[in-house]
Amino acid sequence: ASPRGPPGTAARRGRRPPSGVRAPTELVSPRRAAHPEARGATRSSIGAARYAPAVRLTRLTLKNWRNFRLADFPLLDRMVVVGPNASGKSNLLDALRFLRQVASPGGGFQAAVRDRGGLSGVRCLAARNFNRGQVTMRAEFGDDDGPSAAYELTFGAEPRGHRRPILKQETVWVDGRERLTRPNDDDNADPEQLTQTGLEQVKANRDFREVADLLRSIRYFHLVPHLLRDPERGRNRTGDPYGADFLRRIARTPERTRERRLHRIRWALRSVVPQFDELELQQDEVGQWHLSSHYEHWRLGARQTEIDFSDGTLRLIGLLWSLLDGKPSEGPVLFEEPELSLHSSIVRKLPTMLSRIRFSNGPQVILTTHSSDLLEDEGLGKDEVAVLHPGPEGTEARLGSKIPDIQAMLDVGLSLADILEPATESPEIHRFPSRFATL
Repeated sequence: ASPRGPPGTAARRGRRPPSGVRAPTELVSPRRAAHPEARGATRSSIGAARYAPAVRLTRLTLKNWRNFRLADFPLLDRMVVVGPNASGKSNLLDALRFLRQVASPGGGFQAAVRDRGGLSGVRCLAARNFNRGQVTMRAEFGDDDGPSAAYELTFGAEPRGHRRPILKQETVWVDGRERLTRPNDDDNADPEQLTQTGLEQVKANRDFREVADLLRSIRYFHLVPHLLRDPERGRNRTGDPYGADFLRRIARTPERTRERRLHRIRWALRSVVPQFDELELQQDEVGQWHLSSHYEHWRLGARQTEIDFSDGTLRLIGLLWSLLDGKPSEGPVLFEEPELSLHSSIVRKLPTMLSRIRFSNGPQVILTTHSSDLLEDEGLGKDEVAVLHPGPEGTEARLGSKIPDIQAMLDVGLSLADILEPATESPEIHRFPSRFATL
């Protein structure tokens, strides 16, 4: 079957934009292309009504990826993924982390598959002959007006020999034009080339470098406090998603930017941590970096470092820094259960904060959660929640807006938490206490 192009386009091999329309050299959303004066401008300079939002990840399609035999749904500026334990929330985020690793220097397709246990570790157990038993991943980018780029990758095993993972299909569209289609004649002449994607090769991706840049800018962050407190664990790590090198990352940030961000984080923490007063980055006599804080009720000169901070304070600092470190022109920031160690009153405010950060030129955010408190936010839309439901043929993923009668339930005063929490419970949950207690 021929690959489908971005919705709303007639993407075909080599097809160019209509006469008089020049294909831009950078990835630009349809709305930005229609208003070139908005490129690089701010809301204050052109007015909020004419401000053009940055390109974001607008749709994700997965076939035979881990829990998901088939998942296909749109993505908004903030997305919350809910579901029972082992339903595939982490695996959904890992699909984006996989694409990031493929596109990143030092990563690549073979390493991304190998790091996940090989092809058998990423292929859905319910795959059988669906999609010919192959794994397909498709990411579309654009804004609310429609997609401006798409990347699609299908891979499987070599038919003979070492059974290495190889490309079965790789296609890239930018601005309605197909920029890459594989396998091509070169691949047919040298099948060894199918062990690498065009996405990861500098020479091959020059016609769609902006797509590679977007995918490699996806960031996953799940700070583990004890890693942060033990500098020896992070000594040889760079870009650790669990925060082992988090303090060094802060230190590498230009000083003015670093101080501005720490000031914003300190100001936010004063709203949720009683008596919290100061937050600084300091270096000790052996060159180790530390977060240092002071509380209003302490004597002058009394300080705490990250060793003394609560887990919740450290996790919140990591979350806030990651949001300030993101840019609207980059891929999404991925958070896994950001509610961990946080008071429920903070968790209930997270969706509002994420919305305001995005409106202030922050990143798109995709997060997973088990927290009903997070779903209590009245501003969270039913199309901003993806609900996972595991079944015998893999996990189904659908938007909250697709749940039958959800609008009627919202209209009578139920919250998303009221509606979705029962939908994500195990049907056997009532047996949990008795089954364990009677063993």
